Amino acid sequence: MWVLKTMAALMALVVLLLAGPAAVWFTGGAGSGDWSTASCEPAGLAPSPAEHPGAIVQLYAARAFSWRGAFAVHSWIAFKPRQAADWTAFEVQGWRMPTVRRRSGVPDRAWFGQTPQVIAQLEGERAAQAIPAIKRAARDYPYPQTYRAWPGPNSNTFTAWVVRRVPQLDVALPALAVGKDYLIDDSHPLGRFFAPAPSASGYQLSLYGVLGVLAARDEGLEFNLLGLVFGVDPLDLAIKLPGIGRLTVPPSIH
Repeated sequence: MWVLKTMAALMALVVLLLAGPAAVWFTGGAGSGDWSTASCEPAGLAPSPAEHPGAIVQLYAARAFSWRGAFAVHSWIAFKPRQAADWTAFEVQGWRMPTVRRRSGVPDRAWFGQTPQVIAQLEGERAAQAIPAIKRAARDYPYPQTYRAWPGPNSNTFTAWVVRRVPQLDVALPALAVGKDYLIDDSHPLGRFFAPAPSASGYQLSLYGVLGVLAARDEGLEFNLLGLVFGVDPLDLAIKLPGIGRLTVPPSIH
């Protein structure tokens, strides 16, 4: 009897984990088609350097390409120093070695057909202070020759690494940023299992990105199971579901 109960519990767990990603996939939210012809059009989210002379930093996230987009987003960091004529972006791409790519030009292009969103932005003096720290964190990323889509290190592991090392970037990363909970700080003995939350408003425990818990003011309470996040954010009346991401109660219902 216990065998049947265990099998039933495992099946229920699989359904719980895959229901959201399956819904996203079958409704076309993850995108599909040929990567070589997918749109890379700018989203119009990055101010023109000519029209915005001050320093600015933006963090982006877009659904990953093809089936991966049913589960996760890809994230990257872009900045423009004061009076600079162009943007610079840092991101991790798994098909490149080293994996960390620095690129110039429009930073808000679609990620293989998926329109990005700005998940955080700094302007003025705070942005100017953050830019040198972003460059140092990208340079010091400890996995420039390693990439694993699951559970990490991947593009979201890189973004979380940079955010934690830039005091001005107190960012609650999206629940769909699979890999953000893969901890890689070797500066202290527990750095691969315990760390401040990316928002710096709480803490998290994580077992190589596949099992963990995060409690913070900005993120709320998140449970990581096999890299997928369930959570609740009481301050914003929001829940977080695998594949679907963050669902917030409309203000009119509060």
